Amino acid sequence: MSAFIVCALQIGSHPEGKARTLEHILSFEEQIIASQSKLVVMPEALLGGYPKGETFGTYLGYRIDEGRETFATYFDNAVTVPGEETDTLAELSARTKAAIVIDVIERSGSTLYCTSLYFTPENGLEAKHRKLMPTGTERLIWGLGDGSTLPVVESQAGRLGGAICWENHMPLLRAAMYAKGVDIWCAPTVDERDIWQSTMRHIGHEGRCFVVSACQIQPSPEVLGIDVPNWDNQRRLIRGGSIIIDPMGNVLAGPLQDREGLLSASIDLADIPKARYDLDVCGHYSRPDIFELTVDERPKSGVVFQK
Repeated sequence: MSAFIVCALQIGSHPEGKARTLEHILSFEEQIIASQSKLVVMPEALLGGYPKGETFGTYLGYRIDEGRETFATYFDNAVTVPGEETDTLAELSARTKAAIVIDVIERSGSTLYCTSLYFTPENGLEAKHRKLMPTGTERLIWGLGDGSTLPVVESQAGRLGGAICWENHMPLLRAAMYAKGVDIWCAPTVDERDIWQSTMRHIGHEGRCFVVSACQIQPSPEVLGIDVPNWDNQRRLIRGGSIIIDPMGNVLAGPLQDREGLLSASIDLADIPKARYDLDVCGHYSRPDIFELTVDERPKSGVVFQK
């Protein structure tokens, strides 16, 4: 069958850490089962947290010790892949019979990465994608991914792939993923702005694919009991905006704002070839005689041992 339900789970990282966040994710199990969804996409940095407004004590040319302590706490809250948390998520996928795409803060050695994980009910953790280009001061705390983690995952919901937050603004990354035949574009984010909805609609229309974008939701600094410079103390740090788009760029569900929830929509993969009749950007609408994109998918390590 080509028609089924897909969902975006709009929740936020728990201020008490990854264990409480994971508990909260699991609390939606019955809702996911009841929805009969074949896919659930969850927000950026959900396990590990998105410390919006945090400076980690960094100033141009120097860093202060208090910031290092803050980073150490953040580092301890990250997850290893694979690890205990990924085992739990694999079990959730199996019980709900839904593929899961979730974004985590991955700890590898002494470096953190913003990473999307792909789970299927049949095989558990199938693949991961490390964010290629952290945005702005995210680069102070997250490493850069390479071309070795650009997966497209076969699932009962079709071919899953996508990009994290502002990676979705990278035209060449989009072209590479379109060429891999993505059916459902998964876009974890923390971008709450209205322009994000336009970006998601554009990708659906450009790639002639379905789009499921899940955004975090976070309370105001006042509620959290923290101080965020140059931010309204009573304004939510992240207000959500999860959305589901069809291959013509039309909104199927959302945007969901200012509350948690499981946003769902019915989709039919049979709509994709119909949509690509007049626009297939990596097929009949491309000009390979003029344009060519080369993608280096080799893992890039700073140290290579040869024997």
